[in-house]
Amino acid sequence: MRISRARRRAGLSMAATLPLLAGALALGIPSASADSAPGGRDALQGTKPAWATAQADQGATADSGKVSVRVHLAGRDAKGLAAYAAAVSDPHSSSYGKYLSAEEAQARFGATQQQIDQVSQWLKSNGLTVTGANQHYVSATGDVAAAEKAFSTQLRNYRKGSRTYRAPSATASVPAGLSDSVLAVSGLDNAPHKSSHDETLPPPDAVFRNAGPFSSYYGSNTAGSLPSAYGTKVPYAVKGYTGKQLRAAYGAGSWTGKGVTVAITDAYASPTIAKDASEYARRNGDAPYRSGQLRQVLPADYTKTEECGASGWYGEETLDVEAVHAVAPAADIVYVGGASCYDADLLDSLNKIVDHRLADIVSNSWGDVEANETPDVAAAYDQVFKMGAVEGIGFYFSSGDAGDNVASTGTKQVDVPSNSAWVTSVGGTSLAVGKHDAYQWETGWGTLKASLADDGKSWTGFPGAYTSGAGGGTSSTVKQPSYQRGIVPDALAQANGKRRMRTAPDIAAVADPNTGFLVGQTQTLPDGSLGYDEYRIGGTSLAAPVIAGVQALAQQAQHGRPLGFANPAIYARYGSTKYHDVTDHPLGAGRDLAVARVDFTNGFDAADGLLTSVRSLGKDASLKAVKGYDDVTGVGTPAAGYINSYR
Repeated sequence: MRISRARRRAGLSMAATLPLLAGALALGIPSASADSAPGGRDALQGTKPAWATAQADQGATADSGKVSVRVHLAGRDAKGLAAYAAAVSDPHSSSYGKYLSAEEAQARFGATQQQIDQVSQWLKSNGLTVTGANQHYVSATGDVAAAEKAFSTQLRNYRKGSRTYRAPSATASVPAGLSDSVLAVSGLDNAPHKSSHDETLPPPDAVFRNAGPFSSYYGSNTAGSLPSAYGTKVPYAVKGYTGKQLRAAYGAGSWTGKGVTVAITDAYASPTIAKDASEYARRNGDAPYRSGQLRQVLPADYTKTEECGASGWYGEETLDVEAVHAVAPAADIVYVGGASCYDADLLDSLNKIVDHRLADIVSNSWGDVEANETPDVAAAYDQVFKMGAVEGIGFYFSSGDAGDNVASTGTKQVDVPSNSAWVTSVGGTSLAVGKHDAYQWETGWGTLKASLADDGKSWTGFPGAYTSGAGGGTSSTVKQPSYQRGIVPDALAQANGKRRMRTAPDIAAVADPNTGFLVGQTQTLPDGSLGYDEYRIGGTSLAAPVIAGVQALAQQAQHGRPLGFANPAIYARYGSTKYHDVTDHPLGAGRDLAVARVDFTNGFDAADGLLTSVRSLGKDASLKAVKGYDDVTGVGTPAAGYINSYR
């Protein structure tokens, strides 16, 4: 049974105030209502979803129905963990940079065997079967009646959109004696699906190619035969930037990331990643991979391959690996694949990195909208991020590819886990790299598309409809962390009410697929054979590994000392020349920007014709990139002095 929500790739666009140590940061945590529980029991806040309303009630879930849950463990000292994670991340704290080893972190903050045993025995005593137990959670299965008894709540069916889900009718709880052991429970609410084991990964997706004409650098090839846009002829989209261009744009200098390890998490694993990454580096001027420089840590089994679209994740891994290596060519890369695209399996991947301290920096290009998150799952993610912080591990998440999410969901909201106060949310830009790899400008990534009219003399409905853009905005659940105070304007922080809330993103890099990155991947060709091919790609799925690569360079500049949870240090540099302050009109208030793009109708050759369009830049739904902090690009993008500022 499903015990958590599915996460999507970010997009390959083709409870109380924390008790702090002296000088430590105050970080926002998910807000929840004051849930209550029967006498002698402790409420698990947020276990009743907001959509489980009386109006949506479809009746009781059958007692014989099956439930699978994870009881997430709080560890020895949950409050102390949050305080120490904040202190070691705060440049103004005497504890700054005093990280613990994985073994020390577990000994100080991890769950005890006694906690594991107590929770296991309690679940068994209520008729549930324990299926697994480790330092993070105890998993169990059983029928609905047993789950209702254990968590002192009735499970009922509720309509949510066009589907029916099971959920608690009241806040779940545990015996008061377990209150210090249990952090949260996931799996009481669900959505039905078919899950099978011992699945075989499918072959790569069908080939995708860009048609051209192209620009080799921004503005090198003007579309003189096409109609003007915004009063001028526009350039063709670039063929795809390479590492040399991105390194120049973001001030890499002579830094290579030597001695730093970057982890990447996604679902599943590309069976051709080593060959593809090597071929891409050879063709595009990147340093060849050393023996052992790229490795994979994979689960023993994969599940939900059809439901999650397993082959679609191959391109995600390929983009992430090739982008990190392009920016930080000497950094080690470890790919940690999830058994599926669901929270439980992605959490397992993140926990592997922390438990064994596999990396210093973790790039993650996946997520979901905030409305689909619940405080119980958010708490489980934050537990991982805080344990990582005390070990000096920083997590970077793409901010999303649908702007304010109104067009895709009907509601203005941010993405998760990018909304966590304990991760670095990475937004996106449209990037112009000119002749001789010179940085020209950036806008916030937001695209309007208008197609060429049949007569070839105008753009139909110019400037066209919104297609995609960098995710950002104000959280409805996470309070404003202290590192954002005085930097994020109240107009953004208080967009959802009087309380100041977490605003995303924190920093940004290139994401627009029309000014995107060239990747190389084995794909399924039209004749059914497999072959290596290259294409331009974008999305904040690109921005996250680019920033992870930049951070690897910064860690090398900091004499190899881990950057850890980097947001306090990132915001400490705000307002300086260390960042490009990105706006939507870098050439002046009256200058709108666009590129022309030609695509194959069928995605791979001209047999079925071509599609010509103009793509406007800097048009991200209701979000605007302006001077200073904004909810498209955060504090900006790394400039020439950013990496050297860590020396």
